Amino acid sequence: MTAMLLESAVEQGFIYALVALALYLSYRVLDIADLTTDGTFVLGSAVSAVFSAAGRPVLGLVLAFFAGCAAGFVTAFLHTRMKVQAILAGIITMTGLYTINLWTMGNRADLPLLKADTVFTRAAAVLGAEWSKLIVCAAITIAAAAAMALFLKTQIGLSIRATGDNRDMVSASSIDPAFTITVGLCIANGCTALSGGVLAQYQMSSSMSLGTGVVVIGLASLIIGEMFTRRGGVWRGVAAAVIGSIVYRVLMVFALRTSANPSNLKLISAVIVAVAISWPALTAWVKLMRRKLAAKGKEAR
Repeated sequence: MTAMLLESAVEQGFIYALVALALYLSYRVLDIADLTTDGTFVLGSAVSAVFSAAGRPVLGLVLAFFAGCAAGFVTAFLHTRMKVQAILAGIITMTGLYTINLWTMGNRADLPLLKADTVFTRAAAVLGAEWSKLIVCAAITIAAAAAMALFLKTQIGLSIRATGDNRDMVSASSIDPAFTITVGLCIANGCTALSGGVLAQYQMSSSMSLGTGVVVIGLASLIIGEMFTRRGGVWRGVAAAVIGSIVYRVLMVFALRTSANPSNLKLISAVIVAVAISWPALTAWVKLMRRKLAAKGKEAR
């Protein structure tokens, strides 16, 4: 694995870590399976690309975040107010976002940014081209991760965490779970859209196909990270999202380097995701087999 490929994998790991952070908030903290992610990711990339093409890349990232918050609000409204199941609410929003994303990109499936000004071109002008992309990706993700960890320790953040633990108890404590769920899903989808926005400027294009499988990749990254940090407090959860995303991208590059055919990408990705998601069950099975073998050994004596 060359240094250039490794650097690119780490850069993309930081970008997709924002999706893992979003899933940490929605899936781990709120205990909600939010399938809006795929559509929100493309929404963020579309908004970011449009404003980058207009010469306002920083504003594009900011508006991408708030566009994702709006998408999360729709999902939360359907779930909390219209009493639609969380998974179905996410699917409905994701389906509607397909058309909205097309409108955002001017009814085009792809929006290239070959000569556009981006946060990466601006950083390269100041920091130099060698490490500028890595610095920008790391700075955005670390700032978002720190902000999320600090937010979850505030009064509203503690209410969101309590809602995920026991919604009935929160209701009995005069806290509106609909409000905390709405805030949590808005922030989670904002992070997802920000990830899409950064990726669009990173690869100098936005595409309708960018969001395919993002929710599965993000969940796999989170689970991989938890193997290193163990599940625990907020800071561990946030760190797991970032570390897991980087490890996942490095594993992808390593697998592709050892494979003779680049067309095996989807299969390799599916295998890595399957192993990562099923890892807790696999480790539990291995521990059970060890206990059985130990018990048989004692009986034999």
